[in-house]
Amino acid sequence: MNYTWNWGIFLEPSPEGVGTYADMLLSGLSWTIATALCSWVIAFGLGSVIGVLRTLPSKTANAVGTAYVELFRNVPLLVQMFLWYFVLPEVLPTEIGTAVKQLPDAPFYTAVLCLGFFTASRVAEQVRAGIQSLPRGQRLAGTALGFTVAQTYRYVLLPNAYRIILPPLTSEFLNNLKNTSVALTIGLLELTARARSMQEFSFQVFEAFTAATILYVLINLVVIAGATLLERAVAVPGGR
Repeated sequence: MNYTWNWGIFLEPSPEGVGTYADMLLSGLSWTIATALCSWVIAFGLGSVIGVLRTLPSKTANAVGTAYVELFRNVPLLVQMFLWYFVLPEVLPTEIGTAVKQLPDAPFYTAVLCLGFFTASRVAEQVRAGIQSLPRGQRLAGTALGFTVAQTYRYVLLPNAYRIILPPLTSEFLNNLKNTSVALTIGLLELTARARSMQEFSFQVFEAFTAATILYVLINLVVIAGATLLERAVAVPGGR
């Protein structure tokens, strides 16, 4: 293979006129982390609500939760990203649609909403499975103590369900982090987009994507280490 390796490329000035290629990749990493964290707040909160709806003794609540999960889980993420960015502003009232299009950092807000709603459907299934895996006696214990349905979920069911589903929730967070790369299709300059720009400007494709891969692996390892410590901290004493 006739390829000239140049690992010093990261210290060369970037074509943007500000900083080096390494700075450009780190800028993309910061957008990746910000997008992942903000979308996870939406995904975890909304997913928990939808997951609870799917376990309530109400057929209406079950139908709403199921409809949400099936809608967002069965449509490809890329399609949803395009719908949020290109279609939604067009179907909104003219003034609102124009304001949405003119938002600063519009790709960031779009990616956060899209990833948040998409990942919420997956989190909802984790929460539903966690609640349904609990012994039936826990729900009855809440009733015996005089708790309302909301209080039973708040103080009895959800705390124990979250302990059970922490490992799969960690996997969902990692998936959400990696899914931020799809946002390059709507112009978000996250890590993958920055690596692609570096490759196009410098023609050092292997160096650019090797660096991006290493950064993805490092941030994922940090998340896994943090989740492991959290799992130990919230473990039920005497459990395994």
